[in-house]
Amino acid sequence: MTRSTTDEAAAPPLPSSPKERRRLREAKSLSEEQVAAAVGVTRATVRSWETGRTTPRGRKRALYAKLIAPDPKPKPRPARKPKSPPAPLPVKGPEVAPVLEVVHEAEATPSPEPAVAREPEVAPAPEAAPTSPPPPPEPEPEPQPATPRLSPDEAFDALYAHAAPGLVRQTYLLTGRRSLARESVERAFQLAWHRWPEVAVDRDPVGWVRAAAYEYAMSPWHRLRRAHRHPDAPPSEPARRALFEALLELPPAYRRTLLLYDGVGLDLPETAAETEASTPAAAGRLEVARAAVAERVPELAAAASPAEQSELLHDRLGGLARAEHVPAPLPARAVRTGSENKARLWTRAAIAFAALLIGATALTLHTAPTHYEQPLSPPERVGGVPPRGGPQKLTPQDLKLQKSLKEQLAHGPERLVPRIP
Repeated sequence: MTRSTTDEAAAPPLPSSPKERRRLREAKSLSEEQVAAAVGVTRATVRSWETGRTTPRGRKRALYAKLIAPDPKPKPRPARKPKSPPAPLPVKGPEVAPVLEVVHEAEATPSPEPAVAREPEVAPAPEAAPTSPPPPPEPEPEPQPATPRLSPDEAFDALYAHAAPGLVRQTYLLTGRRSLARESVERAFQLAWHRWPEVAVDRDPVGWVRAAAYEYAMSPWHRLRRAHRHPDAPPSEPARRALFEALLELPPAYRRTLLLYDGVGLDLPETAAETEASTPAAAGRLEVARAAVAERVPELAAAASPAEQSELLHDRLGGLARAEHVPAPLPARAVRTGSENKARLWTRAAIAFAALLIGATALTLHTAPTHYEQPLSPPERVGGVPPRGGPQKLTPQDLKLQKSLKEQLAHGPERLVPRIP
């Protein structure tokens, strides 16, 4: 236990952002298999650490943080000051010796009045080598005005005003449904306000909200809703119509990869991390998606290089998103209020369910029997056969039959009467 605590204290801090962990691992040219073998876990566990589903703990967290920690930069050595030549020692002559004696006596025995001694004539010192002049003092930086700290409400409102309209347009390109795009972005911001302490310190808050909006918009359960079964009407312009239909024909994962890389402008590792795929898989999806779109868009097929193809796609996707009329999202205050009301409703529902469960358990414990009682089955007479339980009392018919048998025992012709000697 002490060793594990010491390792955790000595290990470098682990980045809180899953994207930063993935970037550090790829910067050191480590694969997921190598990290899994070094830490002692599976490849799926490493992938869940780098997508944010789980977080390493204990000794594995310390090993993982030490493995992906960036190499320390060498500290710059301070510039050495040029050494000045040593001052020449005075030559002890007949005139210098008395002065030295006076100085030693003054240091050993301090006197109330300082003794004044005549300065000796010392031989001239050799000329010292010229030294470089001292560097001029660096100018002090001007004090910058302090940035005013924003409250959580103000910070959320600023993020919402900056990112919400663009995210609605991006989600419309992803789904082809205007109302679903607006609903997805509002739900994502409600979730962000519910987890604001986590989102506020994230390296990319807009990326956090974008990932949540995309996940909600791409849920297959929306097909069961009548309002979102079919996409909206495509644009009327032929070029934009062809691009819009080509996007919707792509599989959701390929469409998301193309939109993030060529539309939003993320690099390949960030795109792979947000789509929860490896970098080679994201690159393959991107190539397949570009080839499928190029079949419908002749300008894209005529591009000379992948860079030109990416720039052309970026311009076409941006033009398509800006040209289409998408509904404006609700005000930030309404989104925050909706998130708080929803959290309050779920809290009350959980409390009510717990109270109902406790009440049902208490009622069951109060009314349940404390011991087992074996049920008694009612007696029945079966087909004239007397029930078991011993000899029964003879009826008059039984007595009459018994008497008749006893009387006719010796007189019947069919019987043989034994003779007793």
